[in-house]
Amino acid sequence: MRERRAPRLAVSAMFALNGALFGIWASRIPAVAERHALGPGALGLLLLMMAAGAICAFPLAGRGADRLGAYRLTWGLAVVYTATLALLALAPGPRTLGAALFLFGAAHGAMDVAMNAWAGEVERRLRRPCMSFFHAMFSLGAGLGAGSGFLAARAGLGIAPHFLLAGALLAAAALALARIEWRAEPRRAAPGRVFALPKGPLAAVGFVAFCAALGEGAMADWSAIFIVLTTGATEAAAALGYAAFSVAMVAMRLAGDRVIARAGAVRAARGAGLLAATGVALAVLLPGYGAALAGFALMGLGYAVVMPLAFSRAANDPQVPPGTAIASVATLGYGGILLGPPVIGFAAEATSLPVAFGLLLVLALAIAALAPAMRPRALAQPA
Repeated sequence: MRERRAPRLAVSAMFALNGALFGIWASRIPAVAERHALGPGALGLLLLMMAAGAICAFPLAGRGADRLGAYRLTWGLAVVYTATLALLALAPGPRTLGAALFLFGAAHGAMDVAMNAWAGEVERRLRRPCMSFFHAMFSLGAGLGAGSGFLAARAGLGIAPHFLLAGALLAAAALALARIEWRAEPRRAAPGRVFALPKGPLAAVGFVAFCAALGEGAMADWSAIFIVLTTGATEAAAALGYAAFSVAMVAMRLAGDRVIARAGAVRAARGAGLLAATGVALAVLLPGYGAALAGFALMGLGYAVVMPLAFSRAANDPQVPPGTAIASVATLGYGGILLGPPVIGFAAEATSLPVAFGLLLVLALAIAALAPAMRPRALAQPA
């Protein structure tokens, strides 16, 4: 039993650390912007540097995981990722901050690919779904990191001591839990372009990930505005919209592996898409604050298992090595997160925000329609 728990605990620690370091940074963005006198436009450009770093790192990390082994790469990148957090705190000006954000994003994205590849190996070893739980640990880690920012700000702790202290403590704990005996045969990276997008059956998996990620990105930036404009709620009340979405997502991810094991990957994906679509319809078609909150919660429940299913399917593709497959799906997924907010914004400008949210309904139904793409090809589990 202990041999089964150790890998699960080790991977959980890496997912939690990945989320925590990101949460630490995100919680102090206003303080960083004030320190460097950054306006919204300048801050937006700097945040794009972080996104660019992640997108550049995805394929490289995928090939590295296949050649070096996902465990070794995850462990090494965890150290590098923690060090880049310190660079953000010590950057003396906007230009150096931009370079540090590129490196921070690259380390974050590379570790994301490597740890998901390792999670796929653990699933194969344990012969049961685990990916949803691991992604829940990322969300909980992000909340822990953000919570440290709240406490640091309340205590008047500067950015540098906060980042250095919190990053070091969390990394030390996670790395201690992740140091286990793990033997995995390195696999040769798939030949072809470094920045290749998913092809063949994986293309549908990548598009499903894109649809879910676009919805998540849109919810992060537009849920509060949607509630204010459509219900007339206060700004404080509107903030509960994204909270309802996030809490529902974490709760479902904690239970998601049991749902997938009982229903099978295909039925779980189809149900997730229909649940998210129902949530969008409820928020858009029914008036009132309560309907919006309920709709957002249903969207959180629906989107919760989609990305874990997509990464699990990619990690077990019979044709493409795990790291390369995960990197290609992650590229589309991250693209969805980046495109979600501007796509909704442009559509709302041309029509209205409720109509723009209707796009999320279409994409959620696409997830349900493409659910057969999630059928496992290597793991022996029900479909």
